[in-house]
Amino acid sequence: MIVVGLTGSIGMGKTTAAAMFREFGAGVFDADHCVHELYSGDAVAAVEKAFPGVCCEGRINRDWLGARVLADSRAMARLEAIVHPMVAERRRAFIGNMRAAAVRIAVLDAPLLFETRAEYDLNAIVVVTAGAAVQRQRVLSREGMDESKFAAIIGRQMPDAEKRRRAHFIVQTSNGFEAARRQIRTIISAMASCESSLKNIGFVG
Repeated sequence: MIVVGLTGSIGMGKTTAAAMFREFGAGVFDADHCVHELYSGDAVAAVEKAFPGVCCEGRINRDWLGARVLADSRAMARLEAIVHPMVAERRRAFIGNMRAAAVRIAVLDAPLLFETRAEYDLNAIVVVTAGAAVQRQRVLSREGMDESKFAAIIGRQMPDAEKRRRAHFIVQTSNGFEAARRQIRTIISAMASCESSLKNIGFVG
């Protein structure tokens, strides 16, 4: 099995790219979805203890939590120390399940792949990118987003140019998602044709 890291900065189209990988038969682990589940389950008690008042009706209110941590690097580090190990545990379980199911390609959809140093256990890295103007337009059109929040999120993420430098494959979404789908189909074909080489990059079960 080839284990692929899929990443990209906010607004680049990573979530859509992950869905396309799924369309082509890959198993996909969605780190953001995992965090959503944790905020209504296993992480609630620990997060509420660290940030009193962010729990509402048994789950973490992400807006309230974001207001507490986005502009505070120490608070963000405390949150990450709680959540990241839980996500890593579920990611390992996902890989085990995919291997047991004989899935050919397992994709780890992780916006902070490099920032959390999770790239070292992978066979290949795919970075989703777009032009700065396209990114900005997409992000600022989201409900609840504003300039200060956008800046805070970008400030936590590795620059797009550095992500692209570290990638084995790049998906460019500025030209529309049909063009991106063709790129992903080509990437999957390339992975299949050079699977033995990819095994030497990281680990393959």
